[in-house]
Amino acid sequence: MHAALIPSPLGPLYVEAEDGRLTRLFTSPARDAPAELSGILVTVKQQLDEYFAGSRTTFDLPIQEQGTPFEQKVWDELKAIPYGTTTTYNAIARALNSSPRAVGRANGRNQISIIVPCHRVIGTNGSLTGYAGGIPTKHALLEHEGLVAGRSSGPPGVAS
Repeated sequence: MHAALIPSPLGPLYVEAEDGRLTRLFTSPARDAPAELSGILVTVKQQLDEYFAGSRTTFDLPIQEQGTPFEQKVWDELKAIPYGTTTTYNAIARALNSSPRAVGRANGRNQISIIVPCHRVIGTNGSLTGYAGGIPTKHALLEHEGLVAGRSSGPPGVAS
């Protein structure tokens, strides 16, 4: 396993990789990790830098997600949400014939934030609910993608 902290406009991003695949990306700097980047983490940093510079809207990284079959389905739905748009827990639940609460739990277990864009999922009324990195971080990511987050009528670009 290789781990590092990558600087970003959100603060340090903790990243882990194993066998050439990204396994974790957290916006919380609460972990100690070496600053030296090697292997796939060099590419992760490059693509994150491009994302934050506004020149990248999709990621092309090998990732390794570990979760239940249902969590994997939710994460596949997250990866299908285009840059600059949002969807709701309810919309994903309908697509998977599940409940918004179950989708929310799976969304919260996503271990590769930003790359698997759980920040693009909002409440039905447009509210910014639940984000492991905190609501201010979710708001900042949505603003970065050109969305006006937190409006009572919902941000523009909501996919249903």
